[in-house]
Parts: sequence; structure tokens; C-alpha cells
Amino acid sequence: MGSHLRPDRHIQRDFFIADILDAAPKDDTASMEHPLFALRAGDKRVRTYERGNYKVEIQPGPYGCATIHDKDVWIYCISQLMEAVNRGRDDISRTVRFVAYDFLVTTNRPVAGVGYDRMADALRRLSGTRIETNIETDGKRERAGFGLIDAWKVVERGRDNRMTAVEVTLPDWLFRSVKARHVLTLDRDYFRLRKPLDRRIYEIARKHCGIQPRWRATTATLHEKSGSSATLREFRRLIKGLSDSNELPGYHVVFDHDADVVTFYPKNGRAGSMAQIRDLLKKPAYTKKKVTKQA
Repeated sequence: MGSHLRPDRHIQRDFFIADILDAAPKDDTASMEHPLFALRAGDKRVRTYERGNYKVEIQPGPYGCATIHDKDVWIYCISQLMEAVNRGRDDISRTVRFVAYDFLVTTNRPVAGVGYDRMADALRRLSGTRIETNIETDGKRERAGFGLIDAWKVVERGRDNRMTAVEVTLPDWLFRSVKARHVLTLDRDYFRLRKPLDRRIYEIARKHCGIQPRWRATTATLHEKSGSSATLREFRRLIKGLSDSNELPGYHVVFDHDADVVTFYPKNGRAGSMAQIRDLLKKPAYTKKKVTKQA
């Protein structure tokens, strides 16, 4: 007589299945602080970023450097892992298996063929891009090199040979950060931002503003933190455009041209509407206040 139970196919499994469709988007704080991802497609420069005692060198792979849009794969995996941890699950690992369609929907990407093709390209760039850094995660600081993902593979394909399920192995450095809960929740509208620089500015604002009523930085400091290759003059123009649009998720962005300072106010904070903030900035007591460079 046959068994009433199917065999357990995954007794020895060493991967985590991403199946929480409503997981809040989360990002790790180290990559929000440091510009690991390129802001333009096809970037094949070796980029070096130094601030304080930290140094990061980003080396492109054969497909160029991974872009900040490619980072959506990181965010999706981190979000799934953290939601699982918060629900008390103990089966997480740094190899995450997920359904391609769920990833595309969650990250606001097209679900036609182009969406799957772009995801495959992103995985190639993430795997090929190499990082050498001494950034600290979970209390460990070491000089180390790693790929933005250690490996990826298609584990299931549909009838049209399109990938339907994918496994991504995150670098140990990132997995340690996730386990230590060095993450922050992102606004879901982050995935709606078109411009790479806008995404990077949002990351910086989210990382530094926190629960403060505002966070302020000189334009030069923000330019350095962003990793933008634009000239400082062009960067000012782009920031002014972002400020005028008032479309950055979660934050009002105020650019004070005279002081050459950018200030971020949480939209759900007590600072008020953008119009009220602009009126405040016109007051002499504010405009004459000396502004010091912020880290």
C-alpha cells in the first residue's frame, strides 16, 4: 500500500524560498551610505569612493557595473529575508529562490518579455561587478572582495523558455548585514522613480534623515555621497529640478541656492507642506544662519 504523503523533496535544501508577496521593501544601510551601484547604464569605469576611514572600489564585469536599478534584486531578496525573520522563521539562508513574475510586479517592472530580459541582464551585471571594501557589517570590519551577488541560476522555465523561478546567492557580507538587522524600510514608490540619481538621493535621505525633523547637507557633500559623475554645477541643476517637482517619495527636498545647501524634510513630519517650508526659508533669521558642512 502506497504512502499518503509525497516525499519531502527538500530535506537537504540550502536555500530560502521567497513567498511573502506583501513584504515591505527594505534596503541595507551600508549600501545606502556608500555608492556601490552605478548611476548610468554601461558604466565600465573602476570607481573609488573614500569617506572617513572607509574605502570602496567598484570594478566592472564584462557587462559593465551593476546599476542602481539592478539593485532592485538586492532589495527584493533583503525584503523577503527580513519579513521571514520578523515572522519568526528560522529557515533563511543567503541563497534565495523567488518567482520572477513576483519580483517584476513588486518592483514595478513590465511583465512582458522585456521585463524578464532586463532581469537577466541585471543578474549578469550583479554577478560580474566586484567590490573591494573595508565597510563594517555586524561588528566585523575587514578588507574583502566580493561580487554583488555570489551566484544566480534559473531553476525553472516556462513553455516559452522564459525564466519563471530564479535562485540568487547573496554575498556573505550582505547576509551578515541582514541578520544583524542593519536595514531600513523603503517607501514603495521608490520603485516608481525613473532617474537613477533620484533613487540614490532617496537612499541618502532615508539613511540620514531617520526620525529627525530634517537633515541638511552642503551640495558638495551630497554630490560626493551620491557617486554622481555629473559636474557640481550640473548636479545643482538636477537637485533643483528634483526639489521643484516635490516628487521624491517620503521627503520634501529644499535647495537653498544662496547657501548651497540641500535640506530634506519628512513629508509626514511636523515641518508642514512644501509651501510652508519655502515660506520658512524666506525668513531673514533662517537665511542668514551660518550653515556648516554636514557629514
